[in-house]
Amino acid sequence: MITRMSSLFLRTLREDPADAEVPSHKLLVRAGYVRRVAPGGYSWLPLGLRVLRNVERVVREEMDAFGAQEIQFPALLPKEPYEATNRWTEYGPNLFRLKDRRGADYLLGPTHEELFALTVKGEYSSYKDYPVTLYQVQTKYRDEARPRAGILRGREFVMKDSYSFDLTDEGLAKSYQDHRDAYVRIFDRLGLEYVIVSATSGAMGGSASEEFLAVAETGEDTFVRSTESDYAANVEAVTTIAPPEQSIEDKPEAQVHRTPGTPTIETLVDFLNAAGLGRTFTAADTLKNVLVKTREPGEKEWTLLAVGLPGDREVDFKRLEAAVEPAEVELLTETDFARNAFLVKGYIGPGALLANGVRYLVDPRVVRGTAWVTGADEAEHHVVDLVAGRDFTPDGVIDVAEVREGDPSPDGRGTLVAARGIEIGHIFQLGRKYADAFSLDALGPDSRPVRITMGSYGIGVSRLVAVIAEQSHDDRGLIWPRNVAPADVHVVVAGKDDALLAGGEKIAAELHEAGLRVLLDDRRASPGVKFKDAELVGVPTILVVGRGLADGTVEVKDRRSGDREEIAVADVVPHLLGVVRS
Repeated sequence: MITRMSSLFLRTLREDPADAEVPSHKLLVRAGYVRRVAPGGYSWLPLGLRVLRNVERVVREEMDAFGAQEIQFPALLPKEPYEATNRWTEYGPNLFRLKDRRGADYLLGPTHEELFALTVKGEYSSYKDYPVTLYQVQTKYRDEARPRAGILRGREFVMKDSYSFDLTDEGLAKSYQDHRDAYVRIFDRLGLEYVIVSATSGAMGGSASEEFLAVAETGEDTFVRSTESDYAANVEAVTTIAPPEQSIEDKPEAQVHRTPGTPTIETLVDFLNAAGLGRTFTAADTLKNVLVKTREPGEKEWTLLAVGLPGDREVDFKRLEAAVEPAEVELLTETDFARNAFLVKGYIGPGALLANGVRYLVDPRVVRGTAWVTGADEAEHHVVDLVAGRDFTPDGVIDVAEVREGDPSPDGRGTLVAARGIEIGHIFQLGRKYADAFSLDALGPDSRPVRITMGSYGIGVSRLVAVIAEQSHDDRGLIWPRNVAPADVHVVVAGKDDALLAGGEKIAAELHEAGLRVLLDDRRASPGVKFKDAELVGVPTILVVGRGLADGTVEVKDRRSGDREEIAVADVVPHLLGVVRS
């Protein structure tokens, strides 16, 4: 195939788009791969669509290789299946809802567990039909509150979602491993640097859950790795190792102290260390009580929730959101404090919380027998040596404190280091949540019903295009891996005279005949413009047809390394076949 830039629907830009924050967004727009239509919505132009289709091809090949079968559902879906699983409500404002002309409720599909389960239920009835894995590559819709970073986080995106259906938990474990292995092959073929981390299941439900994260400084996800093992996890999934419980018999009595001007942990620690109490205090000796409010899906009223954690830690709001999901969570406002006069801002302690029925959950480090300095529920007063299990008993534990570099690894080996990444895949062992909702059973060999167990597996296909761009670019433009590039060779005719154009056409035709995909820059533009566009567009091999043609040579440039090589025209085709197919 020869694509001529003189007729290609393409306009490159010299300046970054004003709303672009990350390299992939800037370069995909500048190189003419995508164009913004609305917040979170992008059109794919010809070169961009080629890259997207190439990524889809890799995904399909690896899914088909282990026996998954492709189907296609509509994006416009009825409300009823999502009501059966309560996700019509649980998805909250992230769901695009609409009504047809008859007033019936519909949604634009954010994910399709319900439809897959119902389809299998409608087609299969015997244990002999299982196991089965189905997948689709389809456009999804989610009403992101803050769409950003171009196609990395949009309201409309292409996703591969697949679902396994098994008779037993052992069968589910195999299906899960089959997907995991396929994902490794997919991301390896795409040339990505990525990690596999433990994750939370969130609104999807289920048990085992892992994320595939592409390593990128611009990523929204923070993950941690152990310095001495292969442990890796999204911060939402990190579990804190609780210290051993202590005796309460040897602890001094709790005492309330007047602590003027100490509404913060820092001011409190400074005051205590100047008060002559016979020991040194640190922020880790204080118990900070953070007030939030939560609201369950479909509810109008908010409920107070207090989180107690060591004062040297902050609440990680993403961890908190994951812990209370599907409920919404917000920090308290001044109005909320005014409505609850027992909350003395800056001096809140467990006493008033528990006495007034506020649910009080504490960090795993707050174990029985630990003594704390915390608020005394009176302005400018704190209590010293308030002992967990003796002076207060929380309602439970919640692991939502920030995870820091240097924290002990949850597997007991080494300490944690942090990095940032972009989620490119997520796999779940859903279990029987959706099978239970729709009574998805198979008749077993003993003629008794067997409840099916499911797995769910997603890959952000359109996001992968942006992720590859994030990891494969330089200050001049994109550098596509060969198996997803929009062409195998970018032929640049470095001049305007007819002899050079004819030479470029002839070489391009020979490359095409040999089975290579050719992007031919045959425009009557200056060589400087063509070279800049070639580097911006990012085809991995650039062939320059210039003044050397008169001597029977052309120049081959490797876009990634920058290496240049003079090649005889007669050797161009076999040389490039070797480069492309190596």
